[in-house]
Amino acid sequence: MKSIELFAGAGGLALATANAGFHHKAVLEWNPNACATLRYNQSNGLPQLRGASILECDISEVDFTEYKGNIDLVSGGPPCQPFSIGGKHVGMDDSRNMFPHAIRAVREIAPKAFIFENVKGLLRDSFSNYYQYIVHQLTYPEVTRKGDEEWTDHFARLEKAVTKGNKNCLKYNVIFQLFNAADFGVPQHRHRVLIVGIRSDLKLQYSFPQKTHAYEALLYDKWVSGEYWDRHKIPAKKRPSFPVQLTSSIEKLRSLFSGMLLPAWRTVRDAIADLPEIAPGESCSKFANHFCNAGARSYAGHTGSPCDEPAKALKAGDHGVPGGENTLRLDDGTVRYFSVRECARIQTFPDNWTFQGSWTESMRQLGNAVPVQMCEIVATELHCLLSDKKVFVHG
Repeated sequence: MKSIELFAGAGGLALATANAGFHHKAVLEWNPNACATLRYNQSNGLPQLRGASILECDISEVDFTEYKGNIDLVSGGPPCQPFSIGGKHVGMDDSRNMFPHAIRAVREIAPKAFIFENVKGLLRDSFSNYYQYIVHQLTYPEVTRKGDEEWTDHFARLEKAVTKGNKNCLKYNVIFQLFNAADFGVPQHRHRVLIVGIRSDLKLQYSFPQKTHAYEALLYDKWVSGEYWDRHKIPAKKRPSFPVQLTSSIEKLRSLFSGMLLPAWRTVRDAIADLPEIAPGESCSKFANHFCNAGARSYAGHTGSPCDEPAKALKAGDHGVPGGENTLRLDDGTVRYFSVRECARIQTFPDNWTFQGSWTESMRQLGNAVPVQMCEIVATELHCLLSDKKVFVHG
């Protein structure tokens, strides 16, 4: 099945959909460093980008009609800064809001399906009307905004189309869900909204996958069976003290375990334990991008990620690279920066995926990325659903 990846960044979602079985015809991104990463990995023969045209471009200037009738999936992560909790919350009035162009791509290509991902800030109450407006536009992408029409007036027209049904134009059945990546085997607490749409004429029903990993299982492995510490060869004297707040939960965990089918959440230690240890200012040639930048510091609200829990969400902005968010908290309470390779592990990028640009730019790419493994699970279910049905191109 053929696909187009929009706003590709360092390639997290592109990797996920390729691993799920989609073949990229084109991968679009405007940032030069991210494009360099994509090109470098393509030139190294990585199969996920084989045959794809990597286009360094401004998506607002791209005519997508040339792809109509030849693409099964459109996917991407429209820039999230307008809706990010860490940003200025400008939302629909921010020039960086690229959802209108994502919707235009769907309208001009008319793919069988689409997957878009974004930050959980998109679901904040202050953006609720605009978010519903986005969903309505994705449902009826051919019901377009007229001239200088206010978005609220366009929203009202779309609501009428959704309420009455419009059988004479392109329509998608759209669902969305907020995910915590830790629930899908990603060693990181990263909350992302995933939006999936399937063209209504296909008459297919998609449901998001159930979580694959459990917090309770991690608690059991640590504090009941001790398997977690044993697996990592942590001697008893070096293990952390039992959390007093869990005392009342242990018996419940014991009783739950007999019916516990899901594996445990993965931790930072699970992700990086087999990487060579490096000190600030050092690098390791055995693994690409495994360099530890010096100068990490801890301060209120940015105290680093504990080793034996999923990492805090990696950040791309001022609270990420220069600040304390992209750091590992050591046993003595000090912090050090994660290396780029460690961040790649935390985002579930494969070790053969190499990042281009300076340390700061590579960390920015990772801070903006979506976890590969979580999206691969979602995309695989979509690919399986679409593969079982022979369909015709709309229009």
